[in-house]
Parts: sequence; structure tokens; C-alpha cells
Amino acid sequence: MKTRNKKPGKELMKTAIRFNPWLFFNLLIALAVLLPVISSAQPGERKLIRDGNKFYQAKKFSDAEVEYKKSLEKNRNSVPGNYNLGNAYYKQGKYDEASQQYQSAISNQEIGEKQKANAFHNYGNAMLEAKKYPESIEAYKNALKIDPKDNDTRYNLAYAQSMLQQQQQQQQQQNKNDKDKNKQQKDQQKKEQQSKEQQKQDKEQQKQAQQDKKKISKEDAEKILQALNNDEKNAQKKLQKKDGTRIQIEKEW
Repeated sequence: MKTRNKKPGKELMKTAIRFNPWLFFNLLIALAVLLPVISSAQPGERKLIRDGNKFYQAKKFSDAEVEYKKSLEKNRNSVPGNYNLGNAYYKQGKYDEASQQYQSAISNQEIGEKQKANAFHNYGNAMLEAKKYPESIEAYKNALKIDPKDNDTRYNLAYAQSMLQQQQQQQQQQNKNDKDKNKQQKDQQKKEQQSKEQQKQDKEQQKQAQQDKKKISKEDAEKILQALNNDEKNAQKKLQKKDGTRIQIEKEW
């Protein structure tokens, strides 16, 4: 990205005045009244801007910022004051503040065409650094409308467009990744829910099996008890039949 930090000059408006003694006399009186005011205001503003420029050239951008702000206190519509303050902000990485000052310079009706193109260029740079690529592209296009032969602006426009395309691709990939991640989370949640339901079913089946086992065991116990009772009755009947018979308990030789 190519930067530009030119300080705008001050254009002078030339007018033709026909000599008129009475008008000339009144003009002298008006100048006598206004001269003290003009001399106390304008030179102070210009001196502050010059001081700011000295700090700026010495790379003391925070000091330059202070001087440019002081000049704007005297004339908030100053084109060089706003433009140069924007440059001082830009050099400090304060891109939002810089863009505001460039916009103030651009909207000033007193700004020249070349100065306006430079302001659009630097505004585009501030937006580019802030990764606000659509705004940056628009600013460069506006600068080229004024100065179509500016190769620096043309280069920066192409760079901003490529960065916007890259940003859009990254955003699309991020959206895809987020979508896949959400799907995975939903699938995992579904599996966990299915696992919980299966565990619940298994517990219910185990509980039912235990209940059934207890029930069968009771029935079996009753059957066994009934069988024992039957065996006992049968045994008693057999003994009753053998009461009169002598049982040999010794073997004969």
C-alpha cells in the first residue's frame, strides 16, 4: 500500500476591482478596523500549523497532533488543519480519528481539487488499515474521479479490492466451519441423548428382569415346597406298609 502525506497549499482567489475614490476611502476605514482582528487570528493559526509541520517532519506525531488541534481551535474549518491532523492521527495508528479529519477536509468547500484527491486517497488508506475495505475502495474511486492519472491511488485500489476478496473468502470459510461445527455439536448431542435413553431403557429392563426373577423364584419355591410335601406323604405311606415286616440287618455266613 502506498501512502501519501502531502500538506495542502492555500489557493488564492484573484478578483479585479475598478478604482473608485469613495469606495477606496471606505475600504481603508474598514481595513483599519479589521486589521487588528485579522493579524491576531490568521497568523496564529498558520504559525500553529507550521509548528505542527515541524514536529511532523521530525516524526514527533503526538506533538504535531497537539499543534494542529490548537490551530483548529482558532479555525475549525481550516483545510490544512484538518488534513494535517488526519495525517498525524494516521501515523499514530488512530485510523478512525484520522478518517474523521479527512472527511472534514473533504467536505470543506474551500478545498482545492488536488487537495481533495489527496484527502480521499489518505481516507482510503485509513479505511484500509482499519480493514474496512468497502469504504477504502469507495474512497480510492472518488480520488481517481478527480485525478484519474494517479497511479498510487490506482495501485491502492487494486490492493484494497484483493484484500476485500480475501476477506470474503475467509468469511465464507469461517461460516462453513461454524456450520460444520454446529452440525457436529448437534450430532454429538443427539448421540448423547440416544445413549441416555438407551441407558434408561436398559435400567428399566434390568429392573423388570429382577422383578420377574423374584416372582419366578417365589413360584419355584412354592412348587418345591409342594413337591417336598408330596414326597413326605409318599414316604409315610411306604413306612406304613412295612411296619409288620422284619428287616434283616445282619448278613448270614
